[in-house]
Amino acid sequence: MTTIFKRAGAILLWAIVVAALAAVIVPRFLDRRYYVGPAGGHYDGARFLNPDGEDTARAPGRGGRGGFLWRQATGDDGRPEWRVTLPMRTNKPEARIVGDRMVATWVGHATVLVQTAGLNILTDPVWSERAGPFGFGPKRVVAPGIAFADLPKIDLIVVSHNHYDHLDLATLKRLWERDRPLIVTALGNDAILRSAGIEATAVDWGGSVPVRPQAGAAPVRVHVTRNHHWSSRWFTDRNRALWSSFVVTLPGGNLFFAGDTGFGDGRWADEAAALGPIRLALIPIGAFRFEPGQMRTGSHIGPVEAVEVFRRLRASRAIPIHWGTFRLSYEAWDTPPLLLDAALRCAGMMRRVPEVRGIDLPPPRDEYSDFGVRLIGMPQTIPAYAPPPATAPVSAATMTRCLDTPEVRGLR
Repeated sequence: MTTIFKRAGAILLWAIVVAALAAVIVPRFLDRRYYVGPAGGHYDGARFLNPDGEDTARAPGRGGRGGFLWRQATGDDGRPEWRVTLPMRTNKPEARIVGDRMVATWVGHATVLVQTAGLNILTDPVWSERAGPFGFGPKRVVAPGIAFADLPKIDLIVVSHNHYDHLDLATLKRLWERDRPLIVTALGNDAILRSAGIEATAVDWGGSVPVRPQAGAAPVRVHVTRNHHWSSRWFTDRNRALWSSFVVTLPGGNLFFAGDTGFGDGRWADEAAALGPIRLALIPIGAFRFEPGQMRTGSHIGPVEAVEVFRRLRASRAIPIHWGTFRLSYEAWDTPPLLLDAALRCAGMMRRVPEVRGIDLPPPRDEYSDFGVRLIGMPQTIPAYAPPPATAPVSAATMTRCLDTPEVRGLR
């Protein structure tokens, strides 16, 4: 009986959303043109596209988009329950960090605060309770690792694309009104921000924006770089705005933020690495499973492909993001970090150290990867850049055989 009421409630909720969209959005915003410009290699004059092949249009999993949306609305998809109370820490960051020292704090989902070189940098900031329009959408299952009131003055924000779990107008409006940060994004997203009174600088893949450094700090630039995804705020405005990753060039080694991405040809990671040594990479590992055993979608890399991205970037340290905050897909809450741990072992990218503490998932052990899981809200001091050991790529067949274990097969 409880299940029936839950499904009925979900259907009613979606009916209200559709009615609100029809009444409020359709007349003006249903197919809004966020960007108008000349056609090029990844823009046909109306919509953007993935130049390495399009595999993001089909709904993830089996069946069509209608069935996918119905399963999302009713919860009738067999997804495992997520724990409501998750391990985390609430952190109050330092006001500012000068010099080459770098501290990164995963706030949740794709939001990370990176402090270095006198700059406070935020990626895809989301402090809202839900990721969706009009207060609807997936609900946050864990509070932000930093309370909004405890955020230091933010100097730079990068926004990867316009999906609600990455472009959160309510949060961005608060940050803009409080701090007037430099906001850098890809083409078209600035129009969405400007509609809410938020100023942003939008450039194409391959473009860059200078960042005004603090007094005495070295010059910094934000490079807008390619990844593999899609965009939409409503229904038929698909791919009217561009998606991207970012490289922030910093004196102590660069920061790479993958945004939200599938693998595509994977060469976008090589292109980012060509801009200089990457001290810290922020790489997504979640929302990849929409049917049993699935390891990836066209839109999202899973842990296995994230390991290959990490290898291609030649980053000295990486933090896995885009998991454990909003329930967007069908994998269990802890499947992304556990599968990442297994994939790193199969790729030969674990190194042995005497002891590591403070990591709750996977359980503390005497092996540790430079692509390590950290708790939401736990500040992490990022060491100075050091070239990682050279590792050869692992073929898909070899990786599949290595991951064919009872432990991995048991992950939902």
